Amino acid sequence: MQKPFYVKVLLVVTLLLGVNAFAGGNDPSTGDEKESLKSEIKEFIGHHLLDSHDFTLFTIDEEKNEHVGFPLPVILWDDGLKVFSSAKFHHGESVAEVDGNYYALYHGKIVKTDAEGTINYDEDHHATNEKPLDFSITKNVVFIFLVALLMLVLFGKMAKSYKTSSLPKGVGRLLEPIVLYVRDDIAIPNIGKKHYKKYMSYLLTVFFFIWIINLLGLTPLGVNVTNNIAVTFALAILTYLITTFTANKNYWKHIFWMPDVPVFMKVVLAPIELLGTFIKPFSLMIRLYANITAGHVVLMSILGMMFIFKNWIGSPLSFGLAFALSLLELLVAALQAYIFTMLSALYFGSAVEEHHDH
Repeated sequence: MQKPFYVKVLLVVTLLLGVNAFAGGNDPSTGDEKESLKSEIKEFIGHHLLDSHDFTLFTIDEEKNEHVGFPLPVILWDDGLKVFSSAKFHHGESVAEVDGNYYALYHGKIVKTDAEGTINYDEDHHATNEKPLDFSITKNVVFIFLVALLMLVLFGKMAKSYKTSSLPKGVGRLLEPIVLYVRDDIAIPNIGKKHYKKYMSYLLTVFFFIWIINLLGLTPLGVNVTNNIAVTFALAILTYLITTFTANKNYWKHIFWMPDVPVFMKVVLAPIELLGTFIKPFSLMIRLYANITAGHVVLMSILGMMFIFKNWIGSPLSFGLAFALSLLELLVAALQAYIFTMLSALYFGSAVEEHHDH
């Protein structure tokens, strides 16, 4: 029986990986070195996914702690407002002294410590140092502001161009078809022509914000905003609040006292339906966070394989797979923006649905 094309491709890839393992994996002298390299790659991936209190473009010398970048402002509330530059941490190597208090970076978090930078642990090896309230301008916050500013400029110019012409100018010509797509294929079908206009500003904002920030995450800048659970939580809670505060009485009636349902079933189903209102934004949060994080981890893991194999088969194969996955991630960046926007519109539609719409 003739095998499908994709099966042949998988067989070839598996064969090449097997040959590569046979060619470079049987040298016992390199076993410890490979294990050390794997640990270093895992540590680098974990560090790459974290937010940071400074912006590092690249590293010159890791041992000498020489980096190219710039510090960001640290804003803490610890018995009063504490504002200082993250340069005091020297990329986590030093303790910052502010008004007689000492602070240190521990796994990307700021904790209170002493002049020696002592970290205390409990029996489960969890740090017990006090953590002040942190309102710092981190790398993710900087890019959130930049994307917000970029969107204001682009759509501001686009809106002004409509005052003198029926067609937008410049980049507006690229944005207009996308705006029309969000309106005609997402908002109107899910919300309805009667109510869609009051939700359009939010839907357009969240679509372009997620799309642009996801694209920035694929650049060498190391920006990973939507793989931060706090960011996806904030986006999901906005959808939840808008749904909740714009819902009509018919929406709440179907949650607490569903029509044409026996009274006993109404009592049983009401808590389940109420719980469902919280599950919907939770699914939005987890879906966006998990998909973006998984894409970054897989892509960087494949790139790390190039340094593990170190031969003429494994390294080019890893590079090819990473390149193909990067193209796929471009699609995922837009797809996640579409899914989040579409589901938000669906929830808005259910909130304003009228009785005769059933």
